[in-house]
Amino acid sequence: MKKYIFILAAALTAGANLLHAQSTEHKGLLWSSLHGLDYEFKAGVNIGGTSPLPLPKEIRSLDSYSPGLAITIEGNATKWVDAAQKWGISLGVRLDSKDMTTRATVKNYGMAIFNEVGGKVEGLWTGGVKTKVKMSYITIPLLANYKINNRWKVVAGPYFSYMMDGDFSGEVYEGHLRTPDATGSRIDFEGDNSAAYDFSDELRRFQWGIQAGGSWKAYKHLTVHADLTWGLNDIFKKDFNTISFAMCPIYLNFGFGYEF
Repeated sequence: MKKYIFILAAALTAGANLLHAQSTEHKGLLWSSLHGLDYEFKAGVNIGGTSPLPLPKEIRSLDSYSPGLAITIEGNATKWVDAAQKWGISLGVRLDSKDMTTRATVKNYGMAIFNEVGGKVEGLWTGGVKTKVKMSYITIPLLANYKINNRWKVVAGPYFSYMMDGDFSGEVYEGHLRTPDATGSRIDFEGDNSAAYDFSDELRRFQWGIQAGGSWKAYKHLTVHADLTWGLNDIFKKDFNTISFAMCPIYLNFGFGYEF
């Protein structure tokens, strides 16, 4: 008899603990609901490029484009400001990466290349250019939210980024360099001859832009999202003049999220 009493007591204790855990979780969700707060975890990929817009006259054609694997991970909180929870403001933290490789044909394109003995020669390049851009950021989006209905939501607002690591490098091929300007001496590159360049040290640490997009609630907690991010300041430092036009990152992010 004592054995059955012990088993019953253990079962009741386990049940009480389970009910307490469920009650605590329910109270937490109820508290968030009553205070108009939602939390979300998101993961996705960025596809796009870092480019001047419109394309300057120096870039005659874009010969190839290859996006890299640029993964994003984000956590955010949304505060709903009206009783119907239609309008809200969200603040997030995102680990952001942006990656691309392009080949282009250019004319009188500002360039600084490394020669065979390790020196650097600056001037205007005409010919082929291969460019690799890879940057990693911590990004803080501050977005206005509007719920169209229970499934659809749109967002828009600014974002602010700090670059943790950046690479802007490549090579020139099949062309010539005029140094120091368009009337200067000419250095030719033909066949398999090429020269490397690297502007990574000239990348700006702080960047900002605008973000706009939306999400669709596929299930109770699962969401699907797509967001366009458009950089509004040059990726290069203010005193960097080798490339004479501003270059800004423009990327489409899409992926999945989990709403708590």
